[in-house]
Amino acid sequence: MGLGPRLELRQSQQLVMTPQLQLAIKLLTLTNVELETYIGEELDKNPLLRTGDGSEGEIAVTGGIDQAQAAPEVVLDGATSGLDQLLGSSSGSGSTDAPLDVDYTGEAFHHDSASDSSDWGAAAAAGEGEDNDLERFAAAEASLAEVLSDQANAAFDGADLIIARHIIDMIDEAGYLTEPVSLIAERLGVSEAEIEAILAIIHSFEPTGVGARNLSECLAIQAREVDRLDPAMAALIANLEMVARGDIPGLMRICGVDREDIADMIRELRHYDPKPGLRYGGERAPPVAADVFITKGEDGEWHIELNQATMPRLLVDREYHAVLESGADKATSNFLAECVHSANWLMKALDQRARTIIKVATELLKHQKGFFEHGVSELKPLTLRTIAEAIEMHESTVSRVTSNKYLQCERGLFELRYFFTSGIGSSDGGEAASALAVKDRIAKLIAGEGVDTLSDDKLVELLQAEGFDIARRTVAKYREALGLGSSVARRRARLLAAA
Repeated sequence: MGLGPRLELRQSQQLVMTPQLQLAIKLLTLTNVELETYIGEELDKNPLLRTGDGSEGEIAVTGGIDQAQAAPEVVLDGATSGLDQLLGSSSGSGSTDAPLDVDYTGEAFHHDSASDSSDWGAAAAAGEGEDNDLERFAAAEASLAEVLSDQANAAFDGADLIIARHIIDMIDEAGYLTEPVSLIAERLGVSEAEIEAILAIIHSFEPTGVGARNLSECLAIQAREVDRLDPAMAALIANLEMVARGDIPGLMRICGVDREDIADMIRELRHYDPKPGLRYGGERAPPVAADVFITKGEDGEWHIELNQATMPRLLVDREYHAVLESGADKATSNFLAECVHSANWLMKALDQRARTIIKVATELLKHQKGFFEHGVSELKPLTLRTIAEAIEMHESTVSRVTSNKYLQCERGLFELRYFFTSGIGSSDGGEAASALAVKDRIAKLIAGEGVDTLSDDKLVELLQAEGFDIARRTVAKYREALGLGSSVARRRARLLAAA
């Protein structure tokens, strides 16, 4: 085979994600709070992009979010005649014949949405969100390390303070010392007796029980603080495994007291804190705002709408654009054209995001209507593929939409992923039931058990009698997921409660 230059023609296909497509995918994954932050960054970068109320000189970019957020709510009464006008064709292309300009000052938009009727929604609509943000006035909660350090500064000085601070660094968020005293002493080059002496003083710090090396020591410190650590209580705390088993006769023998005294001591233990460090610290939970509302009107129809309170109306100031463009050089004109182009794509991406959320929420309402009307017992098994096929979108798109998005209804605030559950078959060949519905039924059966504790086998019998085709191992897995102990553990807990 000869070597030499030659020309070849090859044809290939490849999928290239344009910057606009990447932007649309990115916005799909953002929560309302994250999206608000992102829009704020875009407002800082783009001088032509701004928020407004539609006053003169402010013209909304075509295809922007205005229509999707201010669009009439979707009404479901068994049909979806109004859905096509809101979302466009069933192909999911996002096209629509509905007008993009909406009169925000019209009567139709006065307190007509769930976000308008809520307190925080009304405050945001009135422009009072910043002034009435109570979180700005709340003092930051001190962490456990800070609380202990302040007490150590008052109790120690010199080398002892350095050792105390090192010990405090080894205390976890629950309040327990995570390293052996011998290891701390070796690291600091001091004797274990010195570490023990300083640790004993730390045990007197608030919260009581902090710095303990195990649960028994934590409870003993708290009992000593209230002058209840007598020999009988010390023996009880030293045999916590017998308390967990509910071995009352064995405890009576070890502690040398009668049943009544054992009952009093166990009640005393229940008042102690097994994790004293959790009283302090911890980051404040981030705010969760609903992305979509589902409400039932007085006419019995279901209404779906986006949360308008957390989203600003994005506009392009054409007058400002005209002022900047007049007499501008080529570089400035190119920059302004890029700003307008960027604003248009942002608007289209936001519009598509809003439409997709509405589509997914609408299909969720169709499939899980029983949940919204009757509760978790009527929740049906559902997969992402089912919704994706219904709205003619890819399964990955539905996954992005349902991640970190929240739905507010009469039954509370739920993440969209909550409505996607596996199914449990029916023993009589009927419709399958959601795993969450089965868990709810197990919890109710256990809550209503009488003197006789229901074993997992008995739960299987009761559930199969109700039409659930479920195995014993599945019942055990669901019970453990609910945080419910076995029949033996529940029986022991009942004996301890009655002691």
